Amino acid sequence: MRIAILGNAGSGKSTLARRLAEAHGVPLHEVDRLQWTPDWTLVDPATYRAAHDAVIAGDRWIMDGPGRLAGLAERLGRSTHVILCDIPLWQNYWLMAERQAAWGRGELAQRPGGHDTPPSTRDLFEFVWTIDRDYMPKWRALVDACGQGTTVLRVTDVEDLADLRLD
Repeated sequence: MRIAILGNAGSGKSTLARRLAEAHGVPLHEVDRLQWTPDWTLVDPATYRAAHDAVIAGDRWIMDGPGRLAGLAERLGRSTHVILCDIPLWQNYWLMAERQAAWGRGELAQRPGGHDTPPSTRDLFEFVWTIDRDYMPKWRALVDACGQGTTVLRVTDVEDLADLRLD
């Protein structure tokens, strides 16, 4: 089982990935941990690509997050399941606001990428907007191009995440 989970920040990818990893006994790899340093600086492309390619070469994995466009088509091509969290932008913002508030109160148990400090809310919201405008269309096209033998699931409402199951 090789599962790629894509979607905007705050779309529920990480929560879903943790649940599926536990339910199926599949190792979870957070793309945020591959592409960001602890101070939210992007790692260089070669370092990211080497780590990414090492993960997707395996037989069993869940990769939570889209990461860089370079290599994403290869990941989807190796996936047995692709899940696109394609929820409305307002739901992304709602979930991001809730997460930022919980993080600020010290109540966020699962921090993105294992980071200790949250990104600035302003930067995060701009990032969400940019992803929705510039990257979601590309990710949708890559998901649409997945071949036969790949199970593709689209989540279009955050309420559907809790009920999502893989057979």
